[in-house]
Amino acid sequence: MRNAFMRGIFEACKKRDDIIILSGDTGAGLFDDFKKQYPDRFINMGIAEQNMASFAAGLALTGRKVVIYNIIPFLLYRCYEQVRNDICYQGLPVVLVGVGSGVTYAPQGMTHYAVEDLGIAQTLPNLVVLSPGDSVEAVASARFSLDCDRPVYARLAKVGGPVLHPPTTEYLNVVMPHVVRPGHPNSETAVAFHGSISSEVLAAYDSLAKESLEPTLISVPMVQPFNGEAFARITNGLKRVMVVEEHYDNCGLGSIIANNQYLWEHASWDLVNMGIPPGFIHEVKDLPSMRRFFGISAYDVIDEVKEHDGKRT
Repeated sequence: MRNAFMRGIFEACKKRDDIIILSGDTGAGLFDDFKKQYPDRFINMGIAEQNMASFAAGLALTGRKVVIYNIIPFLLYRCYEQVRNDICYQGLPVVLVGVGSGVTYAPQGMTHYAVEDLGIAQTLPNLVVLSPGDSVEAVASARFSLDCDRPVYARLAKVGGPVLHPPTTEYLNVVMPHVVRPGHPNSETAVAFHGSISSEVLAAYDSLAKESLEPTLISVPMVQPFNGEAFARITNGLKRVMVVEEHYDNCGLGSIIANNQYLWEHASWDLVNMGIPPGFIHEVKDLPSMRRFFGISAYDVIDEVKEHDGKRT
């Protein structure tokens, strides 16, 4: 997904001369062609991430559209004060591109995981948060980010993703949640998700469809601000909404939905929140094993759907 997102940025550079990319000594190979084509529009700021955030704010004040690229912990955690004061406080339209959402850097350890970034992002007023689930959403997120007049944080998986939308989809409105797979006519459940866990959710759907138990799948590419009205329309008439995410369950999309005032007033379904329990991760496992360990794998989604909808058969 990171390649698809940055491809959207690179394509825009052919028509716009105001875009400049800053890297915190990451993305080896990703920027090789771009640097050759636009040598004056790429700067490797080195391992000085806080300086890079402030530098981006200064460039934005001169009218540049600045894109910062780094691994999420070094983009948002290490630079929290600079992102808060220099970028978000001033409402500067800087694009923060973070790679390695969830535990997609497994098994490299807690220093490289991003399981609390949505909680941190919620403390930053003015910050738009995008978490695309496939390449179509990633390209659409890149386009949105470049046109947005507010700071944008795009959290991207280190690994590739499944196909949620037809590859021929040219323009997708990332502001809206999208039904990417219809549920069985007798299903009472929807599964809402974002970002890197999309591959597990889709695998679960394909398996459940063989037993006519498939839930409605809802991708939520824009996590902040969350569109509660659109989500209520999509889920109207259902009895249960499951939120599956590769993030702490106490401060991610599940908690955003649980605290949304519009949904309090208009939704009548039960909410099931499937995420990673808060706590430092000491386990050393590959990505599939990590998801299984935390109960957010395709197998866990299947079990949860069957626990409820399986009773109707």
